[in-house]
Amino acid sequence: MRPRTAAVDGGLSVDPTTGAIAPNISTSVNNAMHPGDGAFSAEGVDDLAALPFLYARWTNPTVRQLEQRVAALEHADDALATASGVAAAAAIFFTFLKSGDHLIVSDVCYAGVHELARNILPDYGIEVSAVDLSNLDDVSAAVRPNTRLIHAETPCNPILRLSDIAGLAAIAHKAGALLSVDSTMATPVITRPLDLGADLVLHSLTKFMNGHGDALGGIVSGRTELIARLRSRAGVYLGATLGAQAAWAIMRGIETLHARIRMATENAGEVARFLEAHPKVKAVTYPGLPSHPQQELIARQMALPGAMLTFQTHDPERLAARMAEKLKVFHYAYSLGHSRSIVVFLKTDDIMASTFRADATRLTRYRQFAGDGVFRTSIGLEDPADLMEDLDAVLNAEG
Repeated sequence: MRPRTAAVDGGLSVDPTTGAIAPNISTSVNNAMHPGDGAFSAEGVDDLAALPFLYARWTNPTVRQLEQRVAALEHADDALATASGVAAAAAIFFTFLKSGDHLIVSDVCYAGVHELARNILPDYGIEVSAVDLSNLDDVSAAVRPNTRLIHAETPCNPILRLSDIAGLAAIAHKAGALLSVDSTMATPVITRPLDLGADLVLHSLTKFMNGHGDALGGIVSGRTELIARLRSRAGVYLGATLGAQAAWAIMRGIETLHARIRMATENAGEVARFLEAHPKVKAVTYPGLPSHPQQELIARQMALPGAMLTFQTHDPERLAARMAEKLKVFHYAYSLGHSRSIVVFLKTDDIMASTFRADATRLTRYRQFAGDGVFRTSIGLEDPADLMEDLDAVLNAEG
């Protein structure tokens, strides 16, 4: 199937009894079985997904359709769905890393994943280095004999800096390590990391893949042997299983993924150009603008510039207060990737104190994209004229 078709039909199973085309929601925790159908333990089972459905924490018919659909979109053999994006990251870390191993993680990535890596993994004897993955020389210098995984996010949250997936894959594989890529902001409509050499691709399904802000979920896609290891370890023992109701809602969202991403990208381009020309705006970062400093990599790695942008202003904290009070179309809130447009201010000093804790060199590189702070902006499906009028009103308001 071509990508747009896979978004609608990938993994779809027509109900053999009723002929229903829409995916069924199988909420049963248990499935009837016959002696010899399966195992009472995951021990010794090569691939739990190859067994008949037994118990919903292992596999569920509705969740399985979602996994197969996302795998088709990512050109992957298989996928494992989890209860959230952070659960997907935890599944990767706690499956492929053990005490004494070394992880290289992007110095800028989703806060929950970054804090999991930097604050929790060392408690289990795992060494962690936070590295600017946009600089391949820095990545090569950070590799150790015990490096087992490089985890990237591109574009990275919140500053929209890209990492060269093919370059990172070459470094990881030369070291005998795996490369996992969080592609939540890109989605498979824009970038397919596995095609560029990554071993695993992660999504917070909560964001663009679902697209409606009404279901939590995460997923990891990759080669059969890697996903089978994830399923038998994290899928069974970490317990962060995706429920059937959420899986069904996310599949419904994925059916419109290509149309939504293209419309939101068109809107984002208009809004980005408007903001770049606005006298109250200092800087705009958007992959679709010539001012983004990574144009060659964008052209090579992204099919579209996407629906995320950031902008900086001269008095951001006062503007943030006005936004929370006066915005009419945008929503001042966290999260991203919804059909509705969302904006929030992320102050550099605050995010450094709470999450990234960069040294002087990496802080300088961060500030090249973020200055003292950015308004992280997720563009939705509204009329772009309404979005621009809404932003213009708060940018020009007094107080």
